[in-house]
Amino acid sequence: MIRIYFLPFTAILVSVIFILRLVNLQIIDSSYKLLSDNNAVFEQTLFPERGLIFDRNGKVLVSNKSSYDLMGIPENISVFDTIELSNILKVDKKLLVSNLNKARKFSSKLPSIIIPAIPKEINAVIQEKIWKYDGFYLQKKSTRHYPEAVAANILGYVSEVNKNDIKKSTYYQSGDLIGRQGIEKYYENDLRGKKGKKFYQKDRFNRIIGSYENGKFDISPKNSNNLNLTVDLTIQKYGEKLMENKWGGIVAIQPSTGEVLALVSAPSYNPNLLVGRERSKNYSNLSLDTISKPLFDRSLQAQYAPGSPFKTINALVALQEETINDKTVFQCNEGHYYAKGMHMECFCPKGSKNNLIKAIYNSCNTFFANTYRSIIDKNGSPADGLEKWNKYVKSFGLGNYLGYDLPIGKTGFIPNSNYYDYWYNKGGWKSSTIVSNAIGQGEILATPIQMANITAAIANRGYYITPHFVKSDKLLKNKIVSEKKFTLIDSIHYEKVIEGMYQVTERGTAKIAKIKNVKVCGKTGTIENFTKIKDQKVQLTDHSIFIGFAPKENPEIAICVFVENGYWGARWAAPIASLIIEKYLNKEVKRKWLEKRILNGSLLNEYEKPYLGTEFVINE
Repeated sequence: MIRIYFLPFTAILVSVIFILRLVNLQIIDSSYKLLSDNNAVFEQTLFPERGLIFDRNGKVLVSNKSSYDLMGIPENISVFDTIELSNILKVDKKLLVSNLNKARKFSSKLPSIIIPAIPKEINAVIQEKIWKYDGFYLQKKSTRHYPEAVAANILGYVSEVNKNDIKKSTYYQSGDLIGRQGIEKYYENDLRGKKGKKFYQKDRFNRIIGSYENGKFDISPKNSNNLNLTVDLTIQKYGEKLMENKWGGIVAIQPSTGEVLALVSAPSYNPNLLVGRERSKNYSNLSLDTISKPLFDRSLQAQYAPGSPFKTINALVALQEETINDKTVFQCNEGHYYAKGMHMECFCPKGSKNNLIKAIYNSCNTFFANTYRSIIDKNGSPADGLEKWNKYVKSFGLGNYLGYDLPIGKTGFIPNSNYYDYWYNKGGWKSSTIVSNAIGQGEILATPIQMANITAAIANRGYYITPHFVKSDKLLKNKIVSEKKFTLIDSIHYEKVIEGMYQVTERGTAKIAKIKNVKVCGKTGTIENFTKIKDQKVQLTDHSIFIGFAPKENPEIAICVFVENGYWGARWAAPIASLIIEKYLNKEVKRKWLEKRILNGSLLNEYEKPYLGTEFVINE
């Protein structure tokens, strides 16, 4: 009986298994369909236009222009005239052949970029002749264009992704562009948009024969976001012009909002150099310039001794600690300050007596040396005094990155007791040992943006808002904390220091920065500048620095100007700052004589000195 039914039962069971397997393969399991589609369907990436970048007044800083990549599918490429094609594309034949070989190694069936960034004028020629070259096609992209050719250090640039970029994000594929440095990098996710896809049907010879299922599965690219920066293009351009043939940085901030109005690093470069086919060569040339360092953002990355402008911070700390008041007077006995082996020259007239305001506008080293020591020695222990001073100073944003929306920067340095314990052994130092901090010439380091930020804090009478470069609150969300950050100094003490800064331009060290009908408050600085040549400490020409804000009441601009090897504060930094303030507040500059002097001025000879074997005074 069993034998009668065994054969039919086995046949039915096998049939059912085959049917279920076929159902699974054809209906449930899509893996084989995907394999088939991969061979029969060509997927083309659709790139969205990268977001535009505007200044605070709606002027275009970064736009897009059309560019094309010559793509190739190696399996479909027939024999062709490589010399003719390379001549049309204006590229070296060796490069064309090399890229074709790389494409074949990558995949014979998938498209690869053969020649990237073909400009519009060459594209017009190749479009007419592309039919002659089987297996090649043109893929449209947009490349960046910088119509004003300024603010390279703010904007950054874009370039092709590398292996690390692709590993970090599945969004990117070989040949894609990504933001590098500046705004382009920090706001990459906002500026790039989202890629789309278009699918084409291929025949058995791997040739495209039309749209796949009438575009049913096509995905349109998602629009990117445009950015409105806080930067004022007019002021940025003017600042860069004033800094031609000079090295240094300018940072201008709107105190009430923390918006950065200008960020100048000099020397700089034309951002259009890092666009297109010559990008790699141009970048190499810029990066190999290790003398002027155009890729080094001095406004964010250069760490300098702050010099005499730091006296304003020490004055505020002493007022808060009640170790001085506005009636405190110190006398310059012999035109210098001397304490246990520490000699500090003072340029006040011998025997002059200075109170706080007079000490600020005369930049009296003796006054501030005594002031600083009074802070450190208040509680008896220099270590305790320094730790308290350290907290006050850091409340102005010094010693940290501030949190602005650009991807680079330096923290600067504010020394504490552990630092001096390391160098002098615990208990081996006193206030006289570190008195150079009194005039910003000790171990303190700060960047120009930090100095501009403390100027904004003084202008605001005790608080600052994190400096930032984009106006949109939506984009700044979770990136920039825009709340007021208060210093540890009571607001009542600022008026005394501000009055002293106002007198700096009225009767003090920066009368050159005075502007008619504008109350400018400022502080000059002349900073000693040393380097090492053949293992010897060599003194170069001093740096020039100026911090300031205007108007005195309800200030609209706070600024720091730092000019390397600029002799003294009033020679270069103060005039440049005052011209920018005048341009920003009055929309025009009437002091043409001063403007002409700065525009025509050059410090290139100073920068060449260390490399020309010039004799220097060696300070042991």
